[in-house]
Amino acid sequence: MSQSGESLTEFITPIEAGAHVTTAAFLGSVAAFALGDGTVLLSDGAADPRVEAHPGGAILVADANGRRLVTGGDDGRIVEVLADGHMEQLAAVERGRWVDALALGQDGSLAWSSGKVVTARDGRGWTASIEARSTVRGLAFAPKGFQLAIAHYDGATLWFPRAVAKPKLLEWKGSHIDVTWSPDARFVVTSLQENALHGWRVADSAHMRMTGYPSKTRSMSWSPDGKWLATSGADAAILWPFQAKDGPMGKQPKEVAVRPAKIERVAFHPKAPVLAVGFEDGCILLSRIGDGGELLARPPEGGAISALAWDAEGKRLAFGTDHGAAGVLTLPPV
Repeated sequence: MSQSGESLTEFITPIEAGAHVTTAAFLGSVAAFALGDGTVLLSDGAADPRVEAHPGGAILVADANGRRLVTGGDDGRIVEVLADGHMEQLAAVERGRWVDALALGQDGSLAWSSGKVVTARDGRGWTASIEARSTVRGLAFAPKGFQLAIAHYDGATLWFPRAVAKPKLLEWKGSHIDVTWSPDARFVVTSLQENALHGWRVADSAHMRMTGYPSKTRSMSWSPDGKWLATSGADAAILWPFQAKDGPMGKQPKEVAVRPAKIERVAFHPKAPVLAVGFEDGCILLSRIGDGGELLARPPEGGAISALAWDAEGKRLAFGTDHGAAGVLTLPPV
């Protein structure tokens, strides 16, 4: 990559999603797009079939693990969609409610929330539920093991569904929205309603404050080596260093992909120190972390980037916008 204005735009295959793209993911070689009109669009490069996952409703949340996409809708249903279009309802919340948050684990585990109630299911179908102290906005499974981080008002909760012990409360004032674990499971970080992030070191609950954002952070992505946490919410991608035992405390973040537009989505390449950055004007840049080199992946064409996802090999990048445009960038051979 370089700063010379090189472009990858010719390597994009455009896809007409036709509705707000809630989530993008790859199921093997198939690009999957969960849409605001309740459908899931599956693209293999030749055809773009659609699955009516939530007929007459909207997909509010979705997550994928490379094998399956699971969606939660305003109809209260949790639905699984596979690459071949097979669809199955996995669960449903109380009638008249909707799914607030959803998370998938690599071992087949699944968790979802509705209001204060969080339900976790392991890969064999065993389930357990817990009531949080307030409505739950974010869920994330630990990188290993059957443990869940739950974001809610005034902090986050770490819960082992199979354990008899009381869940561990990580306290911090404010409304906590999204939550993520570091790849080595040493840290838990949440985004806040107050234009900030807050983190804890899991071993001793030590606090980490990450402030200075002009707007809310709604996208977080870890580098494959776990050394950087990239975040949206500014006109540059803000990267917090997590190399040391204290995480980013006492250290300045790195800024990359600076443009006169707010960043909406960030997604680290799965194998290289390269960050895909999606802006509110539809632009997508690929930024190399080491020297800040950039490539234009998509010009500003209107509609905020609402979803970004790499495939497992880091050869293709799927994206979607809040105006219903989507596409897949296939990186050319080096």
